Amino acid sequence: MPMGDMTVTRPEGPELQALPHPATDDTPPALTRRLRTPRHPRLWFEILLIAVSYWTYSVIRNAVPEQRAKALSNADWVWRVEHQLGIAAEQTINHAVDSVTWLIIGMNYYYATLHFVVTVGVLVWLYRSHPGRYSAARLALFATTGVALLGYYLFPLAPPRLMTGGHFIDTVQVHHTWGSMASGDLKHMSNQYAAMPSMHIGWSLWCGLTLFALTAVPWVRVLAILYPAATLLVIVATANHFWLDAVGGVLCLAVGFTVARTWYGALPHALPQTAWQPARA
Repeated sequence: MPMGDMTVTRPEGPELQALPHPATDDTPPALTRRLRTPRHPRLWFEILLIAVSYWTYSVIRNAVPEQRAKALSNADWVWRVEHQLGIAAEQTINHAVDSVTWLIIGMNYYYATLHFVVTVGVLVWLYRSHPGRYSAARLALFATTGVALLGYYLFPLAPPRLMTGGHFIDTVQVHHTWGSMASGDLKHMSNQYAAMPSMHIGWSLWCGLTLFALTAVPWVRVLAILYPAATLLVIVATANHFWLDAVGGVLCLAVGFTVARTWYGALPHALPQTAWQPARA
């Protein structure tokens, strides 16, 4: 047959059905996509993960060298910077609140307990009510804490109550209230010079933002706003942190949410409420 007369024919009828089909949405996701897809959390794994993570955090935080001279020098520097910025009101607040015994004792217990109780409570609530958002929110919290560990190592900082000549009142020691790992008989179990950044602020703000974004109950949303604000007042009144320590905690939280958004493709509150579950045979 001459070259010009050549024609191309296409298979018709049943032969068309024998051709391979392109991949469809039913194709199993790739490993990376599976890892980034929020899955329904498993209770035993979450309990184990949180316990091991907190233990690791405590070990690393307390293993950071207690560089007393450097920490006190950094505290003096932070105090000078705050005076230059016109925000050095910590000492005034510390003395004013300490003059009201019932109030400062309440703040001491607040500082020692709610930091853990509220954070764990929000995690449990997320696990039960928002399983699709739980993993991303938990990742944001863990990443925030991980960045804080780096801060403790790179910038040892004495809290105001340990400053030499700072005239701050160590409210736990003065009022003999229980609970603070940073004062009294328990002070040797915790690194005294890991004040920057403040995880009381990082964790409380994580709790507040999470609750505010995911609940429609008005009084809960009000408490969500008040909780980090009250925590800020407490950490300053008890002389455990400077204002700038709180700023450090906010920056760590920003990094934590950025990590979660980068991994899951959205902030926790923007993910579906329910979680993907692998199909069972």
